[in-house]
Amino acid sequence: MSEPIVEKPDYGNWVPKKWLYISGVPGLLFLWLTLMLPVLMIGAVIFFTLFGYFAYARNRFSPNGGNVQAQIQDLVLSRLDWDGEGKMLDIGWGNARLTIKAVRKYPHAQVTGIDYWGGVWEYSLGVCERNAELEGVAERVTFQQASASALPFEDGAFDAAVRNLVFHEVRDAKDKRYVIKEALRAVKKGGAFAFQDLFLLKRIYSKVDDLLETIRSWGIESVDFANTSDSDFIPRALKLPFMVGTIGILYGKK
Repeated sequence: MSEPIVEKPDYGNWVPKKWLYISGVPGLLFLWLTLMLPVLMIGAVIFFTLFGYFAYARNRFSPNGGNVQAQIQDLVLSRLDWDGEGKMLDIGWGNARLTIKAVRKYPHAQVTGIDYWGGVWEYSLGVCERNAELEGVAERVTFQQASASALPFEDGAFDAAVRNLVFHEVRDAKDKRYVIKEALRAVKKGGAFAFQDLFLLKRIYSKVDDLLETIRSWGIESVDFANTSDSDFIPRALKLPFMVGTIGILYGKK
């Protein structure tokens, strides 16, 4: 008699399967074309190299291949100086892994997650609610639709706020520093925050020191920066700029 299949939460992978197809299929095409034009072997080598790299990265990010993705997300909560009493906001929850992790770490907290998702809202909400149910925390987490550039909350509504890799994706805010300011608006004075994003990408945030000075000018009590790619658990091959090499965490007290 076979054992029943145990459903597990779906937290996705930062390297989607389509990247494997996008690199692997052209590689096969170029390999086939080399039968007629050998010089095209160069194209085959390039695409197969990309395929190998993406397959490696996807494996390392997965729970069975190193769980690097989850460990990077865990860094956010490790930088949050909060006692877990009160209300937390997770801005742009994705598949809700960070939201659920926060609920489990802080048993006395009520966590609200916001995300936009557009036309796939109903599907994405269903995935997140199912993940929360499977993790046994559904009663202490609330998901709602909203843009990170215009949070539907009063000033200082939350005791703490977190985010993982979303600010740079907010399309309705040309200046991404504004999204940081909006996130901090929702945190009470003295509340804690930890935001992870592509803060080392100068074309979006300029220099880190300048960004920190800008945030301090808003009257923030304290703000510091940690370079995520300095973490020992991240393989060197994943520290390239287009993978996790430009990620860092802004954290402190409002």
